[in-house]
Amino acid sequence: MKDYKVLGRVNSYKDLQNLSPEEIKQLAEEVRNYIIDITSKKGGHIGPSLGVVELTIALLLSFDPIKDKIVWDIGHQAYAYKILTDRKERFKTLRDYGGISGFTKIKESIYDHFGAGHSSTSISAALGMRIGKDLKNKDGYTVAVIGDGAMTAGQAFEGLNNAGWLDPSKFIIILNDNQMSISANVGAIYTYFNRIITNKVFQKPRRALKVAANKLFGKSAVSILRKLEEYAKGLFTPGIIFEELGFNYIGPIDGHSIFSLKETFENIKNMQGPILIHVITKKGKGYKPAEENPISYHGMSPFDKITGVPVKKKTNQPTWSEIFGNALVELASKDEKIVAITPAMKEGSGLVNFAKNFPDRFFDVGIAEQHAATFAGGLAIEGLKPVLAYYSTFLQRGYDQVIHDLALQELPVLLAIDRAGLVGEDGPTHHGVFDIAFLRCIPNIVICAPKDAKELRDLLFTGINSGKLFAIRYPRGTAYGKSDTPFEKIKIGSWEILEEGRDIAVLATGKYVYRGLKVREILKKKGLNPTIVNARFIKPFDTEILDKILKTHEYIVTLEDGVLSGGFGSSMIEYITDNNYKNIITRFGIPDRFIEHGKIDILEEKLGLTSEAIANRIESFIQDKSFKIVS
Repeated sequence: MKDYKVLGRVNSYKDLQNLSPEEIKQLAEEVRNYIIDITSKKGGHIGPSLGVVELTIALLLSFDPIKDKIVWDIGHQAYAYKILTDRKERFKTLRDYGGISGFTKIKESIYDHFGAGHSSTSISAALGMRIGKDLKNKDGYTVAVIGDGAMTAGQAFEGLNNAGWLDPSKFIIILNDNQMSISANVGAIYTYFNRIITNKVFQKPRRALKVAANKLFGKSAVSILRKLEEYAKGLFTPGIIFEELGFNYIGPIDGHSIFSLKETFENIKNMQGPILIHVITKKGKGYKPAEENPISYHGMSPFDKITGVPVKKKTNQPTWSEIFGNALVELASKDEKIVAITPAMKEGSGLVNFAKNFPDRFFDVGIAEQHAATFAGGLAIEGLKPVLAYYSTFLQRGYDQVIHDLALQELPVLLAIDRAGLVGEDGPTHHGVFDIAFLRCIPNIVICAPKDAKELRDLLFTGINSGKLFAIRYPRGTAYGKSDTPFEKIKIGSWEILEEGRDIAVLATGKYVYRGLKVREILKKKGLNPTIVNARFIKPFDTEILDKILKTHEYIVTLEDGVLSGGFGSSMIEYITDNNYKNIITRFGIPDRFIEHGKIDILEEKLGLTSEAIANRIESFIQDKSFKIVS
């Protein structure tokens, strides 16, 4: 830490109290530079964290993060918080396998009070902590820091509504407005007005007037006074909606002014009832490339610290997301009924070109996964062909709507499920390993997984024109094969035998089909000759090919990049059992535990999912006919 003169002396948030105002300002710059330095090597959510450096310092100057529960929404805003709460040196291991997480995590630190990888949970969690403290007569504040678009999600408003009804004191919400959600101007009048309404001089007579009005004229007078107060605030602030929900609204204030923030935090400790502080920050603050391109720098792979240009492996092969997006544009140019919906994932889901080419047919609904599904159902009712793009991990949040609003009503919506399988450094909150298991049990749904770029294009073409609820899952990263082939329909439920062998049949789905072919090469050198099947349809599946395989092969192996519990392999066991077959089966996939963060190849090696590990285990399996679970 020799290049960080102030940060080098800060080993705990308690050390902040010993710093001069000038040192505090210098600390903010050094923390920001430290975040840039580490994320340039490790990747991560640089933009959100750079924007809250001053806010983090002000919080730690005003609150005790052990006694006072600070809850960071999503968790990727918390890099500065991690650095200043005893993880300064460990921050160098950010997102490494065995290192610290890119999100808040209860097991990582006593200062992480709630794990968060999906958005909009902070208000509900902090409110639960607040009520828990009250029931146990425990001291301390609870603070929810929400922002970065998270206020667009329904759960945030559910939490606000409940908090306004419960009317707890010492409950604070900080709305970090970084122009990714609510936008408002910041100026002298806002700062001045904020100081007035948080000052004791204003608050004491405010409370006294309400008490007196209640005694003399009853609740109706108090209600009238509150309406007048809300009206007066509404002339100066955009917080009328929060006041209506029962909050004391403070702001907007400059989120990069540490001492104004600290003054506000100290003043609100004298206020009763729930409080919402509206803070204006700049996403990517202090790093020009991130400031100029906040969307790209929301989450980044490693990059050159000087130029800001991502350091990528040279490849001419497009990603799965790009193939999907390009294919959808091609199809939509010939079919005006095709529309695309995404819950705040336009860039990540490969829909940028679609949005440019068909702005009237593209709908980014914000962080509202439940609404997205039902909205797509409504579009389908009107005869359109909705393509609903989710990351697998975020599809979980719209599960009831997929069942109740789409499948039950047999509505033809295509679910484009990106980031299926292990996703790497973002870890357990983002691994897309549950979708096969939670979708497979739903009636009236088709589930498939392409082995390569051509098959993704063909399955997309097939699904859009199928008239069914049709789910296509595909992984993160670079795809296999050609991506400029003409569209061809694939028979729903069909499999294909890629290599004929004997005794052993490997049934593989999605990205693991090509791995199955590599496994075959290894096993052939060992004297084994397995049959390799592309089980591209998970539901319904090809019973004709499967029956043939079960009658001619004693050993069955399944490969999938999803959880084994209830996954594709489980469906094969069910079929074998239900139809009185006697085949011996072993399965490869994700075991019954949450998988930590780390590079995908490292995770697969640890899980025994490399080609070599799979081949060795199949060989052992054949020799001793035992079922061994990787744990």
